[in-house]
Formats: sequence, structure tokens, C-alpha cells
Amino acid sequence: MKPVQLNNNVLRDGHQSLAATRMTTEQMLPVCEQLDNWGFGALETWGGATIDSGLRFLDEFPFDRLDALKKACPKTPHMMLLRGQNIVQYAHFPDDVVEAFIKTSADHGMNIFRIFDALNDTRNMKCAIDAAKKAGQQAHGTICFTSSPVHTVEKFIEMGVELEKMGADAIVLKDMAGLIAPMDAYKIIKGLKDKLKIPVWIHTHDTAGLGASTYVSAIDAGVDAIDLSISPFANGTGQPDTTRMLAMLKDHPRCPQVSEAQHKSLKDIRMHLEKVYAELGAFTGHKNEVIDVDTLEYQVPGGMLSNFRTQLKEQKMEDKFEEVFREIPVVREALGWIPLVTPTSQIVGMQAFLNVKFGRWKQISPQAADIALGYYGQCPAPVDPEVQALAAKQFEKTPITCRPVESPQAKHKHMDDLKKELDAKGFPSDPEHCVIHAMFPQQLEAHIKGTNKPKPVVVPADTPKAETPAAPAEAPAGNGGPSKKYGLTIDGKSLEVSVEEIV
Repeated sequence: MKPVQLNNNVLRDGHQSLAATRMTTEQMLPVCEQLDNWGFGALETWGGATIDSGLRFLDEFPFDRLDALKKACPKTPHMMLLRGQNIVQYAHFPDDVVEAFIKTSADHGMNIFRIFDALNDTRNMKCAIDAAKKAGQQAHGTICFTSSPVHTVEKFIEMGVELEKMGADAIVLKDMAGLIAPMDAYKIIKGLKDKLKIPVWIHTHDTAGLGASTYVSAIDAGVDAIDLSISPFANGTGQPDTTRMLAMLKDHPRCPQVSEAQHKSLKDIRMHLEKVYAELGAFTGHKNEVIDVDTLEYQVPGGMLSNFRTQLKEQKMEDKFEEVFREIPVVREALGWIPLVTPTSQIVGMQAFLNVKFGRWKQISPQAADIALGYYGQCPAPVDPEVQALAAKQFEKTPITCRPVESPQAKHKHMDDLKKELDAKGFPSDPEHCVIHAMFPQQLEAHIKGTNKPKPVVVPADTPKAETPAAPAEAPAGNGGPSKKYGLTIDGKSLEVSVEEIV
């Protein structure tokens, strides 16, 4: 039997999940040669929240990081997480911007584009898949796993078949919340392997303690590759640790042969990363390091749980925690049982908060309204017609059924527009700067002007680490990227709430 391929995500999802995406390129470089020589099938080095957070909080130009990591890890394929038509942002971008981002990323050395859509709407994935293949790189069609009455094993398999027909080079089952149980993983992976001619990969988190055992079941079902990380940027809300996973697979017929030198290398990498983890102590938290069984009850990503506890406390609503989280499935059902992944996790969490704070559907957030009206794509199930009517009335918008980027109401900046804007400011206007400007204009301007220098993080040695992340309110915490703030005025009273990004 062919050994399962081991990928490593420590340079992206590892620190995104456990240290608020705060690892700098400088902190990564000392272990790059060892990671590159270890024998991993792919290294996740970019994408997700790292592009936003690196620019916003670390003052790093995203393509500079990719260049540095590619030079330091030239032998192993690099992979990134891409939100389809959203690229690595929340809005839908026109096709030419998506195509330019992917081509430019490929020119800088990106090999594998792992492409997903928050609603599993494949229409929002096709442009990115086509662009990756045109750039001569791999397009991995990604299925977001979630649990609901309309999400079945058969539906997930059907989506995999559709993505293969669209040209995907591999299918990834992405379990962003760490909710997929071992037998469910077995059934989905086995079904995909029976139907598809292309490889099938799986990605999960250990938030609820299921990750490693789920991987064993997926391997038994024939999965071709699994995503791992390296402690201390592993386990908890991250991926299972590589050494731990190898111990679980000992004597399994599909366990890769690993030498003593490789085991020693993992230990050496871990020793460096432990120093980095200590340096990032202001952005780590105990609740992200341990199993969170509440995740199984509420069916939401673990980082969202920890962040909401903090947010409700700030609003003096900590006694409403259970009520807010009981409201999440109510909101999900009304919005067509959408998966909870960036950006839908923030949107559903926000709407659940608003429903509890002001009464059910008395106040609808603009983003929840857009989901109800089709501006994010086609939901897995029909949207509640009463909620859709309320959203249409409140925001004076018409429901759409077309691909969101093709909506008549859409106002897009194309590559020519972006170049003109940068030229007018006297900024670099190459494709790299244009695509970053499309997504993060304020952060890019601050970077170019030199006004976004990160402040050094000082953690006194004698200060015990808090159980919840000590990052500033606008910073990413737990399992995701930057939180999004919303200002509301109800009956003359101002209210500001923020919801964390979960990827």
C-alpha cells in the first residue's frame, strides 16, 4: 500500500491557529532548510490570514515573504489557501483581479492553490481553478465540511465530482472547525476515492480532540495526503503534531518510513519553534492549546468560541453566552444552513449576537442581509423567505441568483483601475502591488509610507500567561485573522461589536 503523504502547515495554519498569525518571516527562516529537507509532500507557507496579518501587523509586504520562503525552501512544493472569488479577503473581486493574483503568486513560486468558497458554491471557485491551471500550477478544489440537515455524505461526494469535472487537480476535504468524526471522514473519503481519478486530501484541526483519529480513519479509507503541524504550533485549534501523528501510525501499513535523522530534525525544529512561541506569548492562549468539547455542542470553530466569550464579557453580556450560541443554528437555518468558515463564521456569529441583544431579526447586519439576498452566492438550502424579505426591505436591495461578481449592482475595480490609483499616489503599480491594493488599500499605503511599523511586543518574564489571548481588540485571536468591527446605533444608543475571523 502506498504511504500517505504528509504535508506541513506550521508556517501558515500553525501560527494562524495558535498565535494569531503573528510569526514573522525572520522567525520562520531558521527552520526552513530542515522543513524543506524533511520529506514533506507540501509546505503551506502563504494564504489564509497571513497576507492580511503580515501586512497589517508585521509590516511585511506579502510577496516578499513568499520570495523569502521559496528561496529558503526550494525543493518542496509550496501551497496556499485561497478563498475563491474572495482571494484572501471578504469581498468578491472581478475575474481579472483573481487571475492576476494567481498568476503573480505562481510567478513568485506558489505551486498549489487550495481553493474554497464559504458557501461551497462552485461558481465562485471556477475562475480561480482555471487561473491556477493556466499559470501551470495545481488547483485543488476544496470542500468545506460542515454539519447540518442538508449536508450529507452524498452531497459532499457530488461536489467532489463536480470539482473534478471543472478541472481540479485534487480534492481537499477541509474541516476548518475540527468537527468531522472518524467514521464520517471514512465515508466521505471512501466515496470520493471510489468516484474520482484525482488525489483526495484531508485537512482538519484538533479543536475537539478528533483530528488525529479522524486522520487515521481517512488513511484507512485511502486518502492521499493529510495536513500536520509541529508543536507548539500544533494540536488544540491547530493541526495534529507530526511526531504525534507518526506515533499513532506506527505499524500502520500506510505509515511513511521515517528515519532517526528525520525524527531528530522534527525535535530540532520544535526546539526553535518553542522559542518563537514564547516570543509570541501576547498572542497565544491556553484555551486554544487544549481540547474544547464545547465545539462539538455548538458546531462552531474553537477560535470563535474563545473570542465570543471575550466579546460578550466586554459587552457585559457574559451571562448570555449560552443564549447566543443556541441562536447560531437558528441563524444558520434561516440563511440556508451555510458552513461556518471565513467570512460566514463571523457573519453568523454577529447575527446571533444581534438577535439576542435586540430580538430575533430586529436588526440585520449588512453581511447577513447580503447572504440572504444572494450576494455571497447560492446557499446550500433555501433562505427563509421572511428573513430575505426583511433584508431586502431594510437595505433596499433586490435578491440575485447570478454569480455574485456578475451582479448588476456590483461595483468593481479592475486591474487598470487599480494601476491608475497607485500611479496617482506615486506608489509602485506592478501586478504585485495592484492585487494587494485591491484587497488591503489602507494597509498597503501605510506600509509604503512607513507609517505601519509594528510595535515590539514585550512580555515580562515574571508575568503569567493569560488564558485568553492578550492581543489588542482589532488583532486576530485564536483560530483566525483580524477581527471585524461593526458600529450600530439603536434607539439613539451606540454599540460596537467585533467578530473574529475563522479560517
